[in-house]
Amino acid sequence: MAEKKLRKKDAQAIIDSLEAGVVPIKGVQHVLVGRSNEVEEIIATLQKLEEGTSDLRFWVGDFGSGKSFVLRTIESLALQKNFVVSTIDLTPTRRFYDSSGKALALYNEVVNKITIKNNRNGNAIETIVQQWIQGLLEQIAAENELAVSALLEKSNWKLVENIILKTTHSFYSSGLSYEFGQALMKYFEGIAEDDVSLQIEAIRWIRGDITTKTEASKELGIKNIINDSNYLIALKNLAELFLKIGYKGFVINFDESVNLYKLPRALTREKNYEMILNLYNETKTNEAKGLFINFGATKNTVYDERRGLASYGALKTRFGNELMKVKGFVNVNSTVIDLKPLTPEEIFILLKKLLEIYNSANQTMLVVDDRAIEEYMEAQLNRPGAEAFLTPRAVIKDYIEILSLLRQNQDYSFSQILAERFGRKTFLVEKDTDDHDEIEIY
Repeated sequence: MAEKKLRKKDAQAIIDSLEAGVVPIKGVQHVLVGRSNEVEEIIATLQKLEEGTSDLRFWVGDFGSGKSFVLRTIESLALQKNFVVSTIDLTPTRRFYDSSGKALALYNEVVNKITIKNNRNGNAIETIVQQWIQGLLEQIAAENELAVSALLEKSNWKLVENIILKTTHSFYSSGLSYEFGQALMKYFEGIAEDDVSLQIEAIRWIRGDITTKTEASKELGIKNIINDSNYLIALKNLAELFLKIGYKGFVINFDESVNLYKLPRALTREKNYEMILNLYNETKTNEAKGLFINFGATKNTVYDERRGLASYGALKTRFGNELMKVKGFVNVNSTVIDLKPLTPEEIFILLKKLLEIYNSANQTMLVVDDRAIEEYMEAQLNRPGAEAFLTPRAVIKDYIEILSLLRQNQDYSFSQILAERFGRKTFLVEKDTDDHDEIEIY
């Protein structure tokens, strides 16, 4: 299938993100190379999730190795298939276990970053609720031979309430199902009475923004709240809600898992790993219906037996031989997936794609021939310590910088700029014969 032509605006967004060293939120498929096995596995997993299963994966690699690219690829593929998706970074103030609000902050961020196919800018939870309520009203009106407007009359609210509460009452994870039903009913009441503040309060409860039972009771008549201790139940309830109202499931991507590894206290790390163990158990036994959890993690975060996930015995035994990888082998069917480095051929393809995207973004016609790209790759690989720190992120950032210099300094060739950039003693110059000779710089 031919790749859709990239618009200038989208190309510019990709270049701006890559230049800043971050993964593009949109258009990641245009710069994804060398991950065909991973993509096939993601697609297969999403297909299983459509049948009501659940899963959890760790995508493992060093800094800049492509973990975030994979997570954004999962996001893109899931959105195309009508999943609800949230991709967030773990931080010192957002973690899986805490008693001072940091676990609730994690939940809050997950909900705030929710995206759907027709709303990819995040904060889509109200759009989801609003669209479902509207569809529900049309369905109930048709079944009862009523006008939709008639359901907004208080005498008919019970018809709506019965369906909403029946939907949430059937959740497999029932810990907060009744309260979710109450919040959704309050949102409907806000629509019926044209009470925007009531709609806002209902969404605030779903987001976890109402942090005291007193406020929840006063504003909504709900006696419970989402907090540090029950937020995982709330996430599972959301996943089931999305399934029941027509989405394929809920995909949550946690990047920067290294922040768990960096937690200074062993007991705190252990408590966080215990919560991950709970997620592992519930997704692997399909108790978290429609939920697909992904982690972007460094090798130390997973394999370090002193403070990484492998330091927590119950997780280590569940991962089993997955923590004893055989160098050179790839198994994308496992829970822990090591991301193999890109081959020189794959990097070459990536750089050619980047040139096309850069030209689209800047409306230029920069020409960098294959041999010049090879020269750039050799320059990167010959840098001192390249084996230790050379990553796709570094290769991309440097390449875009050279393209920018080439665009703004047209008296210089790519090879001349390359020589200056890397402090090399040689560079390529073009002769009238279109051949390239290597000459010395004095």
